[in-house]
Amino acid sequence: MIGETGRVTGAIGPGLVGEVMLRVRGGAEAFLAYAVEPGERITRGTLVVVVEYQPPRTVYVTSAYG
Repeated sequence: MIGETGRVTGAIGPGLVGEVMLRVRGGAEAFLAYAVEPGERITRGTLVVVVEYQPPRTVYVTSAYG
């Protein structure tokens, strides 16, 4: 899971639990998402990279292109 790329489908930010879609088992699944950097905002549609995975459905992400 770590290092996988996905797309934000629900905004991520302070006080917000976002959502990202990641490719899993040949399909795409939604995961709860938090920003790695506290206070970072990641808007819907942004391509992100998974930095940390907490099973079963939570990931910490950062923007793929800074």
